[in-house]
Amino acid sequence: MLQGSPRSETGGALSIRSVGKVYDPGGDHVVALEQFSLEIPSGQFCAVVGPSGCGKTTLLNMLAGFESPTSGEIVMDDEILAGAGKRLAPGADRMVVFQQGALFPWKTVLWNVTCGPVLQGRLSPDRAEADARAMLARVGLEGIEHQYPGELSAGMLRRVEIVRALLIEPKILLLDEPFRALDALTKSVMHECLLELYDLTRKTVFFVTHDLEEAIFLADRVVAMTARPGRIKKMIKVDLPRPRDYRIVSSERFGQLKREAVDAIYDEAKKAFEAGEREFA
Repeated sequence: MLQGSPRSETGGALSIRSVGKVYDPGGDHVVALEQFSLEIPSGQFCAVVGPSGCGKTTLLNMLAGFESPTSGEIVMDDEILAGAGKRLAPGADRMVVFQQGALFPWKTVLWNVTCGPVLQGRLSPDRAEADARAMLARVGLEGIEHQYPGELSAGMLRRVEIVRALLIEPKILLLDEPFRALDALTKSVMHECLLELYDLTRKTVFFVTHDLEEAIFLADRVVAMTARPGRIKKMIKVDLPRPRDYRIVSSERFGQLKREAVDAIYDEAKKAFEAGEREFA
């Protein structure tokens, strides 16, 4: 994975077509998503922002295969993967990084990172170990291979989890607010580590966040959602050059994009606050 330049097209084009999600259809009938449509080309970094309860995590869970849509369909690389009555099963082509983490605490970092591709037969143990060491070094974690998750800081854990996900060679990386619990300084370091890995691999990334500045700094496109029921309020093309570092946050164009995102989301956040919304998934 780490040899040579970033890879060319490896799949991962997503088409979300008129997707709807209703919870408890026979009771409270809560409409989480309604007629949600979005096209994400292969290799694009797409960030989704919106107020609590707008359905952005529900959408990520459907892409991951943890939930099924009530209506509409989800297509990846021209293959229908999920629709009403057809659930998209979890798979190695879509790897999820959650904010609470999912490493095995009784296993070493190296075991956690290499277990997936070795057990799936994607990589030999030697190749998996070599790739894991190289990628860990890329994100400043050289020499921690034989430590255990409980010995690592929160920021180090997030880096290990992202490396583990990428080593499996997924078509799509799904990130559900992975940096939400981190302090500001650690979060800024994590952003640059994630962008370095993204520039290296060019995987399709679907990134859910409440943080508008985070979304603009990381993404090629920011999708702003309405309050429940979740629909697209506005799509913002982030035309900031890559590679990026934190100096770009003080640029005039970054400020313009942030104001555009705030204008798109403020009224929706106010509606959600007044309605007392909270996330369902």
